[in-house]
Amino acid sequence: MMIRNCFLLLATSMFLFSCKNNENKKSAVITSEYIIALQNQVLASPDNINIHYALVNSLDSAGYYNEAFQEINQLISKDSLNAQFWLVKGQIQGHLKDTSSAIISYRRSIRIYASPDAMLTLANIYAESKNDTALALCNNVLQMKLGTQYDAHANFIAGVYYSRKLHYSKAFALFDECINNSYTYIVAYLEKGFIYYDLKNYNEALKIFQLAATISNAYADAYYWQAKCFEALKNKTEAINNYQKALSLDKNLKEAEIALKRLNQ
Repeated sequence: MMIRNCFLLLATSMFLFSCKNNENKKSAVITSEYIIALQNQVLASPDNINIHYALVNSLDSAGYYNEAFQEINQLISKDSLNAQFWLVKGQIQGHLKDTSSAIISYRRSIRIYASPDAMLTLANIYAESKNDTALALCNNVLQMKLGTQYDAHANFIAGVYYSRKLHYSKAFALFDECINNSYTYIVAYLEKGFIYYDLKNYNEALKIFQLAATISNAYADAYYWQAKCFEALKNKTEAINNYQKALSLDKNLKEAEIALKRLNQ
């Protein structure tokens, strides 16, 4: 769930936004037949980089972050100048909540090859920490003229930077530019709503979150934040309805569950 301050994760050329609290399965027994098959293939063909890389991605996707970390380190030991390996290592370190090490890996990846994916991933981390290096990285991507989707990503991250710095007019302008490039960029709507919410302008925040729900009617966070606005506006019935809707879409949304218990007392 995207409560606030979500980091962006890149998969190939597309952003995946995820803030779910997936606990790492430390020392867990891997039961996935697909992953076990990949492990066996790696043992049988240790020099096959493609199979080994597939294993890393599968472990990472399944939440076996420690295991994925060990495997990507093995790949890097074989090819330390592979920018993608360092990018993936940074992603895994992010999952392990080791942000400082992730930054080092992303910077290493960029030094080898300044891919837009690596620059935007690192820019997002810097944006959340109010580091203006985020703006330089976003500008670098914009200058590459890769198309509207990458422009949207860069504008969104720059908007996050200004939002965290409380420069709201600049943030609004950049989020709007992001949406102009990609109308369905739902997290840009949410970030606009967060600003209004923080300013206690709950009616305007509600309008933004309602708009987000029309763009993606299966997006739990849009209903969760509508519920928070209704609760702030003392509309208990609508708050309950929207918390219930959010929870029906995301069973792991503990904040909505807690809110419902509180309101139903």
